[in-house]
Amino acid sequence: MNAAVLLIVSIAILACGYVFYGGWLAKQWGVDPKRKTPAHEFEDGMDYVPAKTPVLMGHHFSSIAGAGPINGPIQAAVFGWVPVLLWVLIGGIFFGGVHDFGALFASLRNKGQSIGEIIDNSMGKKSKRLFLTFGYLTLLLVVAAFASIVASTFGTTTAAGAAVEGATLAANESTAMISFLFIALAIVFGFFVYRKNAPIGIASVFGVLGIVAIVAIGLKFHPIALSYNTWMIVIGAYILVASVTPVWILLQPRDYLSSFLLYFMIAAGVVAVIGAVVTGNGNFSVPAFGDAALKGTGVFTTGTMFPALFVTIACGAISGFHSLVSSGTTAKQLDNEKDAKPVAFGSMLIECVVAVISLCAIGFVWVSASDGTYASPTQVFAGGLSAMIGSFAGESAQNVMYQMLILAVSVFCLTSLDTATRLARYMLQEFVLENGQSYKDAKGVGRIVGNPIVATAITVVLGVALGLTGYTKIWPLFGAANQLLAALGLIAVCTWLGQVGKNNKMFFVPMVFMLVVTIVSLVQTIIAKINAFSQTQDVWAIIQATIAVLLVVLSLVLAKTAFTTLMAQRKNKAKKDNAA
Repeated sequence: MNAAVLLIVSIAILACGYVFYGGWLAKQWGVDPKRKTPAHEFEDGMDYVPAKTPVLMGHHFSSIAGAGPINGPIQAAVFGWVPVLLWVLIGGIFFGGVHDFGALFASLRNKGQSIGEIIDNSMGKKSKRLFLTFGYLTLLLVVAAFASIVASTFGTTTAAGAAVEGATLAANESTAMISFLFIALAIVFGFFVYRKNAPIGIASVFGVLGIVAIVAIGLKFHPIALSYNTWMIVIGAYILVASVTPVWILLQPRDYLSSFLLYFMIAAGVVAVIGAVVTGNGNFSVPAFGDAALKGTGVFTTGTMFPALFVTIACGAISGFHSLVSSGTTAKQLDNEKDAKPVAFGSMLIECVVAVISLCAIGFVWVSASDGTYASPTQVFAGGLSAMIGSFAGESAQNVMYQMLILAVSVFCLTSLDTATRLARYMLQEFVLENGQSYKDAKGVGRIVGNPIVATAITVVLGVALGLTGYTKIWPLFGAANQLLAALGLIAVCTWLGQVGKNNKMFFVPMVFMLVVTIVSLVQTIIAKINAFSQTQDVWAIIQATIAVLLVVLSLVLAKTAFTTLMAQRKNKAKKDNAA
Protein backbone atom coordinates (compact mmCIF):
# COMPACT_ATOMS: atom_id res chain seq x y z
CA MET A 1 0.00 0.00 0.00
CA ASN A 2 1.23 3.51 -0.86
CA ALA A 3 1.27 5.52 2.39
CA ALA A 4 0.98 8.88 0.61
CA VAL A 5 -2.14 7.79 -1.27
CA LEU A 6 -3.64 6.37 1.92
CA LEU A 7 -3.05 9.65 3.76
CA ILE A 8 -4.29 11.97 1.00
CA VAL A 9 -7.45 9.93 0.34
CA SER A 10 -8.17 9.78 4.08
CA ILE A 11 -7.85 13.56 4.43
CA ALA A 12 -10.19 14.05 1.47
CA ILE A 13 -12.81 11.70 2.97
CA LEU A 14 -12.62 13.43 6.35
CA ALA A 15 -12.95 16.85 4.72
CA CYS A 16 -16.09 15.70 2.89
CA GLY A 17 -17.45 14.32 6.15
CA TYR A 18 -16.91 17.68 7.84
CA VAL A 19 -18.56 19.72 5.08
CA PHE A 20 -21.53 17.49 4.29
CA TYR A 21 -22.32 15.39 7.35
CA GLY A 22 -21.23 18.04 9.84
CA GLY A 23 -23.30 20.64 8.00
CA TRP A 24 -26.32 18.31 7.98
CA LEU A 25 -26.05 17.75 11.74
CA ALA A 26 -25.93 21.49 12.40
CA LYS A 27 -29.15 21.96 10.38
CA GLN A 28 -30.91 19.02 12.03
CA TRP A 29 -30.21 20.30 15.52
CA GLY A 30 -30.87 23.95 14.76
CA VAL A 31 -27.51 25.54 15.52
CA ASP A 32 -28.34 29.24 15.90
CA PRO A 33 -25.58 31.87 15.47
CA LYS A 34 -27.90 34.52 16.96
CA ARG A 35 -28.48 32.67 20.23
CA LYS A 36 -26.53 33.86 23.27
CA THR A 37 -24.08 31.21 24.49
CA PRO A 38 -23.46 30.33 28.17
CA ALA A 39 -20.04 32.00 27.93
CA HIS A 40 -21.83 35.35 27.50
CA GLU A 41 -24.94 34.62 29.55
CA PHE A 42 -23.07 33.42 32.65
CA GLU A 43 -19.71 35.14 32.17
CA ASP A 44 -17.88 35.10 35.52
CA GLY A 45 -14.25 35.76 34.59
CA MET A 46 -13.18 32.32 35.83
CA ASP A 47 -14.87 29.37 34.05
CA TYR A 48 -17.40 31.12 31.81
CA VAL A 49 -15.22 33.30 29.57
CA PRO A 50 -15.87 33.84 25.81
CA ALA A 51 -12.85 32.81 23.78
CA LYS A 52 -11.79 33.72 20.28
CA THR A 53 -12.53 30.80 17.96
CA PRO A 54 -8.88 29.93 17.14
CA VAL A 55 -8.04 30.05 20.85
CA LEU A 56 -10.92 27.77 21.84
CA MET A 57 -10.15 25.44 18.95
CA GLY A 58 -6.60 25.22 20.30
CA HIS A 59 -7.84 24.47 23.81
CA HIS A 60 -10.33 21.83 22.71
CA PHE A 61 -7.97 20.17 20.26
CA SER A 62 -5.05 20.08 22.71
CA SER A 63 -7.24 18.77 25.52
CA ILE A 64 -8.78 15.87 23.61
CA ALA A 65 -5.62 14.90 21.70
CA GLY A 66 -3.07 13.72 24.26
CA ALA A 67 -1.43 10.50 23.15
CA GLY A 68 -4.72 8.78 22.26
CA PRO A 69 -4.74 9.13 18.44
CA ILE A 70 -1.10 8.01 18.44
CA ASN A 71 -1.27 5.01 20.77
CA GLY A 72 -4.52 3.46 19.55
CA PRO A 73 -3.82 2.98 15.82
CA ILE A 74 -0.27 1.77 16.51
CA GLN A 75 -1.39 -0.78 19.11
CA ALA A 76 -4.29 -1.92 16.89
CA ALA A 77 -2.16 -2.19 13.73
CA VAL A 78 -1.78 -5.87 14.58
CA PHE A 79 -5.31 -6.30 13.19
CA GLY A 80 -4.21 -4.90 9.82
CA TRP A 81 -4.31 -1.47 8.19
CA VAL A 82 -7.71 -2.02 6.53
CA PRO A 83 -9.72 -2.51 9.78
CA VAL A 84 -7.79 0.30 11.48
CA LEU A 85 -8.35 2.75 8.64
CA LEU A 86 -12.04 1.89 8.24
CA TRP A 87 -12.71 2.37 11.96
CA VAL A 88 -10.81 5.68 12.04
CA LEU A 89 -12.74 7.08 9.05
CA ILE A 90 -16.20 5.65 9.75
CA GLY A 91 -15.85 5.97 13.50
CA GLY A 92 -14.49 9.51 13.31
CA ILE A 93 -17.24 10.89 11.07
CA PHE A 94 -20.33 8.92 12.14
CA PHE A 95 -19.47 8.07 15.76
CA GLY A 96 -16.88 10.42 17.25
CA GLY A 97 -17.93 13.51 15.33
CA VAL A 98 -21.59 13.04 16.28
CA HIS A 99 -20.61 12.30 19.88
CA ASP A 100 -18.37 15.37 20.34
CA PHE A 101 -20.57 17.82 18.40
CA GLY A 102 -23.72 16.52 20.09
CA ALA A 103 -22.23 16.79 23.59
CA LEU A 104 -21.13 20.38 22.98
CA PHE A 105 -24.48 21.39 21.47
CA ALA A 106 -26.47 19.80 24.30
CA SER A 107 -24.29 21.51 26.89
CA LEU A 108 -24.70 24.88 25.15
CA ARG A 109 -28.47 24.51 25.49
CA ASN A 110 -28.11 23.49 29.17
CA LYS A 111 -26.20 26.45 30.61
CA GLY A 112 -22.80 25.01 29.69
CA GLN A 113 -23.22 22.20 32.21
CA SER A 114 -21.86 18.69 31.96
CA ILE A 115 -23.36 15.50 30.55
CA GLY A 116 -24.47 14.71 34.10
CA GLU A 117 -26.85 17.67 34.18
CA ILE A 118 -28.10 16.82 30.70
CA ILE A 119 -28.92 13.31 31.97
CA ASP A 120 -30.70 14.87 34.96
CA ASN A 121 -32.94 16.86 32.63
CA SER A 122 -33.93 13.87 30.48
CA MET A 123 -33.40 10.72 32.58
CA GLY A 124 -33.63 11.83 36.21
CA LYS A 125 -31.46 12.59 39.23
CA LYS A 126 -30.56 8.97 40.03
CA SER A 127 -29.11 8.49 36.53
CA LYS A 128 -27.28 11.78 36.86
CA ARG A 129 -25.61 10.70 40.10
CA LEU A 130 -24.62 7.33 38.64
CA PHE A 131 -23.05 9.01 35.62
CA LEU A 132 -21.25 11.66 37.68
CA THR A 133 -19.83 9.04 40.03
CA PHE A 134 -18.55 6.97 37.13
CA GLY A 135 -17.25 10.03 35.26
CA TYR A 136 -15.47 11.39 38.32
CA LEU A 137 -13.75 8.09 39.11
CA THR A 138 -12.69 7.77 35.46
CA LEU A 139 -11.22 11.27 35.55
CA LEU A 140 -9.32 10.42 38.76
CA LEU A 141 -7.73 7.56 36.84
CA VAL A 142 -6.87 9.95 33.98
CA VAL A 143 -5.30 12.42 36.44
CA ALA A 144 -3.26 9.61 38.03
CA ALA A 145 -2.10 8.20 34.68
CA PHE A 146 -1.29 11.50 32.97
CA ALA A 147 0.50 12.85 36.06
CA SER A 148 2.56 9.66 36.08
CA ILE A 149 3.32 9.94 32.35
CA VAL A 150 4.42 13.57 32.68
CA ALA A 151 6.51 12.85 35.79
CA SER A 152 8.17 9.98 33.92
CA THR A 153 9.13 12.29 31.04
CA PHE A 154 10.49 14.92 33.48
CA GLY A 155 12.19 12.85 36.18
CA THR A 156 15.70 11.68 37.00
CA THR A 157 14.20 8.40 38.19
CA THR A 158 11.52 6.08 36.89
CA ALA A 159 8.25 5.32 38.67
CA ALA A 160 9.95 2.20 40.02
CA GLY A 161 12.79 4.30 41.48
CA ALA A 162 15.51 3.33 39.00
CA ALA A 163 17.91 6.09 37.92
CA VAL A 164 17.53 7.58 34.44
CA GLU A 165 20.86 8.10 32.73
CA GLY A 166 22.56 9.33 29.57
CA ALA A 167 20.64 10.84 26.68
CA THR A 168 17.29 9.94 28.24
CA LEU A 169 18.13 11.93 31.38
CA ALA A 170 19.11 14.99 29.34
CA ALA A 171 15.94 14.67 27.26
CA ASN A 172 13.79 14.43 30.42
CA GLU A 173 15.38 17.51 31.99
CA SER A 174 15.02 19.44 28.73
CA THR A 175 11.36 18.46 28.41
CA ALA A 176 10.67 19.61 31.97
CA MET A 177 12.40 22.95 31.41
CA ILE A 178 10.63 23.60 28.12
CA SER A 179 7.24 22.64 29.59
CA PHE A 180 7.48 25.13 32.45
CA LEU A 181 8.87 27.87 30.22
CA PHE A 182 5.85 27.13 28.05
CA ILE A 183 3.55 27.85 30.99
CA ALA A 184 5.26 31.19 31.60
CA LEU A 185 4.97 32.06 27.90
CA ALA A 186 1.25 31.22 27.95
CA ILE A 187 0.62 33.54 30.91
CA VAL A 188 2.36 36.42 29.11
CA PHE A 189 0.43 35.64 25.91
CA GLY A 190 -2.90 35.60 27.79
CA PHE A 191 -2.13 38.91 29.50
CA PHE A 192 -1.46 40.74 26.26
CA VAL A 193 -4.40 39.17 24.34
CA TYR A 194 -7.06 39.42 27.08
CA ARG A 195 -5.93 42.45 29.07
CA LYS A 196 -4.10 44.56 26.51
CA ASN A 197 -6.32 43.53 23.56
CA ALA A 198 -3.37 42.59 21.36
CA PRO A 199 -4.50 41.38 17.89
CA ILE A 200 -4.62 37.59 17.91
CA GLY A 201 -2.72 37.34 14.61
CA ILE A 202 0.23 39.43 15.77
CA ALA A 203 0.20 37.79 19.21
CA SER A 204 0.24 34.36 17.54
CA VAL A 205 3.34 35.22 15.52
CA PHE A 206 5.17 36.30 18.67
CA GLY A 207 3.80 33.24 20.48
CA VAL A 208 5.22 30.87 17.86
CA LEU A 209 8.56 32.69 17.98
CA GLY A 210 8.42 32.33 21.76
CA ILE A 211 7.89 28.59 21.41
CA VAL A 212 10.98 28.34 19.19
CA ALA A 213 12.96 30.37 21.73
CA ILE A 214 11.97 28.31 24.77
CA VAL A 215 12.69 25.06 22.93
CA ALA A 216 16.18 26.35 22.07
CA ILE A 217 16.73 27.46 25.68
CA GLY A 218 15.40 24.23 27.16
CA LEU A 219 17.61 22.06 24.98
CA LYS A 220 20.74 23.93 26.08
CA PHE A 221 19.84 24.97 29.64
CA HIS A 222 18.00 22.57 31.94
CA PRO A 223 19.24 22.83 35.52
CA ILE A 224 16.16 21.33 37.20
CA ALA A 225 16.77 17.69 38.23
CA LEU A 226 14.03 16.10 40.32
CA SER A 227 12.99 12.51 40.98
CA TYR A 228 9.73 10.94 39.74
CA ASN A 229 8.08 11.20 43.17
CA THR A 230 9.10 14.86 43.58
CA TRP A 231 7.76 15.70 40.15
CA MET A 232 4.45 14.04 41.06
CA ILE A 233 4.13 16.44 44.01
CA VAL A 234 5.15 19.45 41.88
CA ILE A 235 2.70 18.49 39.15
CA GLY A 236 -0.03 18.06 41.76
CA ALA A 237 0.63 21.58 43.08
CA TYR A 238 0.60 22.94 39.53
CA ILE A 239 -2.73 21.40 38.52
CA LEU A 240 -4.25 22.51 41.83
CA VAL A 241 -3.46 26.12 40.98
CA ALA A 242 -4.12 25.81 37.24
CA SER A 243 -7.57 24.27 37.73
CA VAL A 244 -8.91 27.13 39.88
CA THR A 245 -7.22 29.90 37.92
CA PRO A 246 -9.44 31.94 35.55
CA VAL A 247 -9.32 30.28 32.13
CA TRP A 248 -8.04 33.40 30.36
CA ILE A 249 -4.84 33.45 32.44
CA LEU A 250 -3.53 29.98 31.62
CA LEU A 251 -5.93 27.42 30.15
CA GLN A 252 -6.97 29.34 27.03
CA PRO A 253 -3.56 30.77 26.05
CA ARG A 254 -1.55 27.66 26.96
CA ASP A 255 -3.81 25.30 25.06
CA TYR A 256 -3.90 27.67 22.09
CA LEU A 257 -0.11 27.79 21.94
CA SER A 258 0.03 24.02 22.50
CA SER A 259 -2.11 23.56 19.42
CA PHE A 260 0.68 25.00 17.27
CA LEU A 261 2.87 22.10 18.36
CA LEU A 262 0.10 19.74 17.34
CA TYR A 263 -0.36 21.48 13.99
CA PHE A 264 3.41 21.28 13.53
CA MET A 265 3.28 17.57 14.33
CA ILE A 266 0.54 17.02 11.74
CA ALA A 267 2.33 19.08 9.09
CA ALA A 268 5.60 17.27 9.80
CA GLY A 269 3.77 13.96 9.50
CA VAL A 270 2.28 14.85 6.14
CA VAL A 271 5.67 16.07 4.84
CA ALA A 272 7.38 12.96 6.19
CA VAL A 273 4.93 10.52 4.57
CA ILE A 274 4.73 12.24 1.20
CA GLY A 275 8.45 13.10 1.13
CA ALA A 276 9.50 9.52 1.89
CA VAL A 277 7.23 8.13 -0.83
CA VAL A 278 8.20 10.71 -3.46
CA THR A 279 11.92 10.09 -2.87
CA GLY A 280 11.42 6.35 -3.12
CA ASN A 281 12.07 5.68 0.56
CA GLY A 282 8.48 5.02 1.65
CA ASN A 283 7.85 1.46 2.80
CA PHE A 284 4.37 0.81 4.20
CA SER A 285 4.59 -2.75 5.53
CA VAL A 286 1.53 -3.20 7.74
CA PRO A 287 -0.42 -6.24 6.44
CA ALA A 288 -3.93 -5.55 5.22
CA PHE A 289 -5.60 -7.91 7.70
CA GLY A 290 -3.15 -8.48 10.49
CA ASP A 291 -0.83 -11.03 11.97
CA ALA A 292 -2.29 -13.06 14.85
CA ALA A 293 1.18 -14.17 15.95
CA LEU A 294 2.02 -10.61 17.01
CA LYS A 295 -1.00 -10.03 19.27
CA GLY A 296 0.02 -9.04 22.76
CA THR A 297 3.71 -8.67 21.88
CA GLY A 298 5.79 -5.49 21.77
CA VAL A 299 3.59 -2.40 21.33
CA PHE A 300 0.61 -4.37 20.06
CA THR A 301 -2.71 -5.00 21.77
CA THR A 302 -4.18 -8.43 22.41
CA GLY A 303 -7.60 -10.02 22.03
CA THR A 304 -9.98 -10.60 19.14
CA MET A 305 -10.60 -7.83 16.61
CA PHE A 306 -14.10 -7.47 18.02
CA PRO A 307 -14.20 -5.82 20.47
CA ALA A 308 -10.46 -5.04 20.95
CA LEU A 309 -10.12 -2.85 17.83
CA PHE A 310 -12.96 -0.57 18.93
CA VAL A 311 -11.71 -0.27 22.50
CA THR A 312 -8.05 0.23 21.58
CA ILE A 313 -8.65 3.00 19.00
CA ALA A 314 -10.56 5.58 21.01
CA CYS A 315 -9.37 9.16 20.46
CA GLY A 316 -8.77 8.46 16.78
CA ALA A 317 -12.41 7.40 16.29
CA ILE A 318 -14.60 8.00 19.38
CA SER A 319 -13.62 8.64 22.99
CA GLY A 320 -15.79 9.23 26.04
CA PHE A 321 -13.30 11.74 27.42
CA HIS A 322 -14.19 14.05 24.53
CA SER A 323 -17.78 14.43 25.72
CA LEU A 324 -16.52 15.58 29.11
CA VAL A 325 -14.31 18.22 27.48
CA SER A 326 -17.07 19.34 25.11
CA SER A 327 -19.63 19.68 27.90
CA GLY A 328 -17.13 20.88 30.47
CA THR A 329 -14.55 23.53 29.63
CA THR A 330 -15.37 24.08 25.93
CA ALA A 331 -19.10 24.81 26.34
CA LYS A 332 -18.30 27.48 28.92
CA GLN A 333 -16.03 29.34 26.49
CA LEU A 334 -17.78 29.12 23.10
CA ASP A 335 -18.36 32.63 21.75
CA ASN A 336 -20.97 31.71 19.11
CA GLU A 337 -23.02 28.58 18.40
CA LYS A 338 -21.79 28.52 14.79
CA ASP A 339 -18.32 27.73 16.17
CA ALA A 340 -19.55 24.44 17.69
CA LYS A 341 -19.11 22.57 14.40
CA PRO A 342 -15.46 23.51 13.73
CA VAL A 343 -14.46 23.28 17.39
CA ALA A 344 -16.05 19.90 18.20
CA PHE A 345 -16.71 18.09 14.90
CA GLY A 346 -13.64 19.62 13.23
CA SER A 347 -11.26 18.79 16.07
CA MET A 348 -12.46 15.18 16.08
CA LEU A 349 -11.72 14.79 12.39
CA ILE A 350 -8.29 16.42 12.76
CA GLU A 351 -7.60 13.79 15.40
CA CYS A 352 -8.51 11.21 12.78
CA VAL A 353 -5.78 12.68 10.56
CA VAL A 354 -3.30 12.21 13.42
CA ALA A 355 -4.50 8.60 13.72
CA VAL A 356 -3.89 7.97 10.00
CA ILE A 357 -0.42 9.54 10.27
CA SER A 358 0.27 7.20 13.21
CA LEU A 359 -0.73 4.26 11.03
CA CYS A 360 1.69 5.47 8.35
CA ALA A 361 4.43 5.83 10.99
CA ILE A 362 4.19 2.23 12.13
CA GLY A 363 3.95 1.16 8.50
CA PHE A 364 7.41 2.64 7.90
CA VAL A 365 9.01 0.85 10.88
CA TRP A 366 6.81 -2.25 10.95
CA VAL A 367 9.71 -4.68 11.10
CA SER A 368 11.30 -2.89 14.08
CA ALA A 369 7.96 -2.55 15.84
CA SER A 370 7.26 -6.25 15.29
CA ASP A 371 10.58 -7.44 16.73
CA GLY A 372 10.26 -5.33 19.89
CA THR A 373 12.81 -2.60 19.06
CA TYR A 374 10.37 0.08 20.24
CA ALA A 375 9.18 0.10 23.84
CA SER A 376 6.09 2.28 23.40
CA PRO A 377 3.68 3.56 20.72
CA THR A 378 5.03 7.09 21.26
CA GLN A 379 8.51 5.87 20.33
CA VAL A 380 7.07 4.13 17.26
CA PHE A 381 5.34 7.35 16.21
CA ALA A 382 8.36 9.60 16.76
CA GLY A 383 10.77 7.00 15.42
CA GLY A 384 8.71 6.25 12.30
CA LEU A 385 8.08 9.86 11.28
CA SER A 386 11.61 11.04 12.11
CA ALA A 387 13.03 8.10 10.14
CA MET A 388 10.89 9.17 7.15
CA ILE A 389 12.25 12.71 7.47
CA GLY A 390 15.79 11.37 7.80
CA SER A 391 15.40 9.25 4.67
CA PHE A 392 15.38 12.38 2.52
CA ALA A 393 16.57 15.24 4.82
CA GLY A 394 19.49 13.62 6.64
CA GLU A 395 20.37 12.35 10.10
CA SER A 396 20.47 15.77 11.78
CA ALA A 397 16.90 16.53 10.70
CA GLN A 398 15.87 13.07 11.91
CA ASN A 399 17.30 13.63 15.41
CA VAL A 400 15.68 17.08 15.77
CA MET A 401 12.35 15.75 14.55
CA TYR A 402 12.40 12.84 17.00
CA GLN A 403 12.96 15.12 19.99
CA MET A 404 10.32 17.62 18.84
CA LEU A 405 7.72 14.89 18.46
CA ILE A 406 8.45 13.47 21.92
CA LEU A 407 8.20 17.01 23.35
CA ALA A 408 4.86 17.60 21.59
CA VAL A 409 3.32 14.43 23.06
CA SER A 410 4.54 15.40 26.55
CA VAL A 411 3.02 18.89 26.26
CA PHE A 412 -0.34 17.43 25.19
CA CYS A 413 -0.35 15.05 28.16
CA LEU A 414 0.22 18.01 30.51
CA THR A 415 -2.58 19.90 28.77
CA SER A 416 -5.00 16.98 29.08
CA LEU A 417 -4.00 16.57 32.72
CA ASP A 418 -4.92 20.17 33.54
CA THR A 419 -8.23 19.88 31.68
CA ALA A 420 -9.11 16.54 33.31
CA THR A 421 -8.56 18.04 36.77
CA ARG A 422 -10.83 20.98 36.03
CA LEU A 423 -13.49 18.63 34.59
CA ALA A 424 -13.33 16.44 37.69
CA ARG A 425 -13.83 19.55 39.81
CA TYR A 426 -16.95 20.44 37.81
CA MET A 427 -18.34 16.92 38.28
CA LEU A 428 -17.72 16.84 42.01
CA GLN A 429 -19.42 20.23 42.37
CA GLU A 430 -22.41 19.12 40.28
CA PHE A 431 -22.73 15.98 42.41
CA VAL A 432 -23.03 17.83 45.73
CA LEU A 433 -24.93 20.89 44.47
CA GLU A 434 -28.39 21.20 43.00
CA ASN A 435 -28.79 22.21 39.35
CA GLY A 436 -27.79 25.87 39.03
CA GLN A 437 -26.95 26.21 42.73
CA SER A 438 -23.80 28.02 43.90
CA TYR A 439 -21.77 26.56 46.75
CA LYS A 440 -22.31 29.87 48.55
CA ASP A 441 -26.06 29.14 48.66
CA ALA A 442 -25.62 25.52 49.77
CA LYS A 443 -25.44 24.15 53.28
CA GLY A 444 -23.41 21.43 54.99
CA VAL A 445 -21.34 19.16 52.74
CA GLY A 446 -22.47 20.95 49.60
CA ARG A 447 -21.12 24.28 50.82
CA ILE A 448 -17.74 22.77 51.73
CA VAL A 449 -17.13 20.30 48.91
CA GLY A 450 -18.80 22.57 46.35
CA ASN A 451 -16.14 25.22 46.93
CA PRO A 452 -13.93 25.20 43.78
CA ILE A 453 -10.69 25.12 45.77
CA VAL A 454 -11.86 22.30 48.05
CA ALA A 455 -13.28 20.24 45.15
CA THR A 456 -10.02 20.67 43.24
CA ALA A 457 -7.87 19.83 46.25
CA ILE A 458 -9.82 16.61 46.85
CA THR A 459 -9.37 15.65 43.19
CA VAL A 460 -5.64 16.43 43.13
CA VAL A 461 -4.88 14.60 46.38
CA LEU A 462 -6.80 11.49 45.29
CA GLY A 463 -5.38 11.56 41.74
CA VAL A 464 -1.74 12.08 42.72
CA ALA A 465 -2.01 9.51 45.54
CA LEU A 466 -3.39 7.00 43.03
CA GLY A 467 -0.56 7.86 40.64
CA LEU A 468 2.02 7.24 43.37
CA THR A 469 0.54 3.91 44.40
CA GLY A 470 -1.36 1.43 42.29
CA TYR A 471 -3.18 3.01 39.35
CA THR A 472 -1.37 0.67 36.95
CA LYS A 473 -3.22 -2.24 38.56
CA ILE A 474 -6.58 -0.97 37.28
CA TRP A 475 -5.38 1.00 34.22
CA PRO A 476 -6.06 -1.97 31.87
CA LEU A 477 -9.77 -1.30 32.46
CA PHE A 478 -9.49 2.29 31.26
CA GLY A 479 -10.02 1.47 27.58
CA ALA A 480 -13.37 -0.20 28.20
CA ALA A 481 -14.35 2.42 30.82
CA ASN A 482 -13.57 5.25 28.39
CA GLN A 483 -15.64 3.68 25.63
CA LEU A 484 -18.46 3.03 28.10
CA LEU A 485 -18.30 6.76 28.82
CA ALA A 486 -18.69 7.35 25.07
CA ALA A 487 -21.73 5.07 24.93
CA LEU A 488 -23.31 6.87 27.88
CA GLY A 489 -22.52 10.26 26.33
CA LEU A 490 -24.29 9.19 23.13
CA ILE A 491 -27.26 7.91 25.15
CA ALA A 492 -27.48 11.16 27.15
CA VAL A 493 -27.49 13.43 24.10
CA CYS A 494 -29.87 11.13 22.22
CA THR A 495 -32.47 11.19 25.00
CA TRP A 496 -32.10 14.95 25.46
CA LEU A 497 -32.57 15.63 21.75
CA GLY A 498 -35.68 13.46 21.82
CA GLN A 499 -36.99 15.40 24.79
CA VAL A 500 -36.61 18.76 23.05
CA GLY A 501 -38.13 17.43 19.83
CA LYS A 502 -35.04 17.33 17.60
CA ASN A 503 -33.81 14.58 15.28
CA ASN A 504 -31.83 12.03 17.29
CA LYS A 505 -31.84 9.07 14.91
CA MET A 506 -28.16 9.54 14.01
CA PHE A 507 -27.35 8.41 17.57
CA PHE A 508 -29.16 5.05 17.49
CA VAL A 509 -26.52 2.93 15.73
CA PRO A 510 -23.45 4.52 17.43
CA MET A 511 -24.86 4.25 20.96
CA VAL A 512 -26.05 0.65 20.57
CA PHE A 513 -22.78 -0.40 18.90
CA MET A 514 -20.58 1.23 21.56
CA LEU A 515 -22.69 -0.23 24.35
CA VAL A 516 -22.35 -3.74 22.88
CA VAL A 517 -18.60 -3.26 22.33
CA THR A 518 -18.11 -2.15 25.91
CA ILE A 519 -20.17 -4.90 27.50
CA VAL A 520 -18.48 -7.63 25.43
CA SER A 521 -15.04 -6.24 26.34
CA LEU A 522 -15.90 -6.07 30.04
CA VAL A 523 -17.35 -9.61 30.04
CA GLN A 524 -14.13 -10.88 28.43
CA THR A 525 -12.16 -9.08 31.15
CA ILE A 526 -14.31 -10.61 33.91
CA ILE A 527 -13.75 -14.12 32.55
CA ALA A 528 -10.02 -13.58 32.07
CA LYS A 529 -9.50 -12.11 35.54
CA ILE A 530 -11.48 -14.83 37.28
CA ASN A 531 -9.36 -17.44 35.47
CA ALA A 532 -6.19 -15.55 36.43
CA PHE A 533 -7.26 -15.42 40.07
CA SER A 534 -7.97 -19.14 40.14
CA GLN A 535 -4.42 -19.81 38.93
CA THR A 536 -2.41 -17.17 40.82
CA GLN A 537 -4.66 -15.96 43.67
CA ASP A 538 -3.65 -12.42 42.70
CA VAL A 539 -6.04 -10.16 44.62
CA TRP A 540 -5.79 -7.45 41.94
CA ALA A 541 -7.28 -9.85 39.39
CA ILE A 542 -10.43 -10.23 41.46
CA ILE A 543 -10.54 -6.46 42.10
CA GLN A 544 -10.40 -5.83 38.34
CA ALA A 545 -13.13 -8.41 37.76
CA THR A 546 -15.31 -6.77 40.41
CA ILE A 547 -14.87 -3.31 38.88
CA ALA A 548 -15.72 -4.74 35.44
CA VAL A 549 -18.91 -6.30 36.85
CA LEU A 550 -19.92 -2.95 38.37
CA LEU A 551 -19.33 -1.21 35.02
CA VAL A 552 -21.51 -3.76 33.22
CA VAL A 553 -24.29 -3.24 35.78
CA LEU A 554 -23.95 0.55 35.46
CA SER A 555 -24.18 0.40 31.66
CA LEU A 556 -27.25 -1.86 31.76
CA VAL A 557 -29.04 0.31 34.33
CA LEU A 558 -28.48 3.51 32.40
CA ALA A 559 -29.27 1.81 29.07
CA LYS A 560 -32.57 0.52 30.47
CA THR A 561 -33.48 3.98 31.76
CA ALA A 562 -32.59 5.53 28.42
CA PHE A 563 -34.61 2.95 26.48
CA THR A 564 -37.64 3.58 28.70
CA THR A 565 -37.22 7.33 28.24
CA LEU A 566 -36.91 7.05 24.45
CA MET A 567 -40.00 4.80 24.22
CA ALA A 568 -41.99 7.27 26.33
CA GLN A 569 -40.86 10.12 24.06
CA ARG A 570 -41.92 8.12 21.01
CA LYS A 571 -45.39 7.45 22.46
CA ASN A 572 -45.85 11.11 23.38
CA LYS A 573 -44.86 12.16 19.89
CA ALA A 574 -47.31 9.65 18.37
CA LYS A 575 -50.12 11.01 20.56
CA LYS A 576 -49.37 14.57 19.50
CA ASP A 577 -49.24 13.55 15.83
CA ASN A 578 -52.59 11.73 16.13
CA ALA A 579 -54.15 14.66 17.94
CA ALA A 580 -52.99 16.99 15.20
